[in-house]
Amino acid sequence: MTDKLNELTAAGVAVWLDDLSRVRLSSGGLDQLRREKHVAGVTTNPTIFAKALSDADEYNWQLHDLATRGIGVEESVRMLTTYDVRWACDVMRPSYDGSDGVDGRVSIEVDPRVAHDSDKTVAEAKALWWLVDRPNLYIKIPATEAGLSAITDTLAEGISVNVTLIFGLDRYSAVMEAFLSGLERAKANGHDLSKIGSVASFFVSRVDSEVDKRLEKVGSDQAKALKGKAAVANAQLAYERYTEVFSSDRWKALAAAGAHPQRPLWASTSTKNPDYRDVIYVEELIAPGTVNTMPESVIHAYADHGETRGDTITGAYDAARKVFADLESVGVDMDDVIVTLEREGVEKFEASWQELLDGVRKSLEAAAKGKGAPNKAAKGNAKGAEKAGGA
Repeated sequence: MTDKLNELTAAGVAVWLDDLSRVRLSSGGLDQLRREKHVAGVTTNPTIFAKALSDADEYNWQLHDLATRGIGVEESVRMLTTYDVRWACDVMRPSYDGSDGVDGRVSIEVDPRVAHDSDKTVAEAKALWWLVDRPNLYIKIPATEAGLSAITDTLAEGISVNVTLIFGLDRYSAVMEAFLSGLERAKANGHDLSKIGSVASFFVSRVDSEVDKRLEKVGSDQAKALKGKAAVANAQLAYERYTEVFSSDRWKALAAAGAHPQRPLWASTSTKNPDYRDVIYVEELIAPGTVNTMPESVIHAYADHGETRGDTITGAYDAARKVFADLESVGVDMDDVIVTLEREGVEKFEASWQELLDGVRKSLEAAAKGKGAPNKAAKGNAKGAEKAGGA
């Protein structure tokens, strides 16, 4: 049978998994995806961690220890999540070493409640970098206005960054500017640029969800004919900007000093509308030097029936611009779409973070009362994860 994920990888798309849990780690599931499905990286977010900690008892032993030590809720969340990410970094280390540090990366996000505070974001990034203590870590920083300077300041410290929650083209251009400035400062600070990595996570399906809702409200046949086209067009035009920035003399000077480009990463690539092809946000966004982070269901769907048709982005710029013009002609304000999506994106992650805090608080209280004592399986998981650095 044809290895469709290998074809996708050969076309220049790094396949990453948008999920992480201790069950996935302890079962060997992540390592299996790395070995058998060409998964070369992992992304996480507060929603993923909230679900992981609510679904499994593999965390019981660590919750018990944290409760016994009297560790507070917020610090316990850091200990629990960085433990998983550290372990995942070790699992993905062969991909990191085999790609000269380009792939094999695992992301952990700063507290989304500080997304609009640059100083706190940088402080959180430095703390997480120190806690995980793995070279193949990415610190996720939201691309808010305050996040832009935090991105530059964090990179200047020699810390690798995954810039998340990018929805619009102008903000994406600002993110690339923040990346270049950060590397220039890192070089001036004496850091080895070849060790610093970055991706820019450009969200896809959420754009269609918001735009389609507005097109449905317009209600005309012309408007309805544009449903399902905005997200791909938006990402394609983002890639056009990427190729322009990373062919500039400014970039070439950094590349000569050993820097790796900040790859565009297509995030939110599971289709929200069941009428759309389940792998559309993979098939229509194939180009060299990109990353596509997918839920496991999308990875398996592509392995089953995905079609790699070569570069599906580079020749589509004019068509993508026409989509934007057509959207404007029916009354869809893309600037307002982008502002709405960024605001909602931060709010959703803040809500998930609060859910995570509430869940850990309840678990710590139960553990303190003796209701969450570690079981044998969980202790076995802890022993198996000793290489991840302990609790």
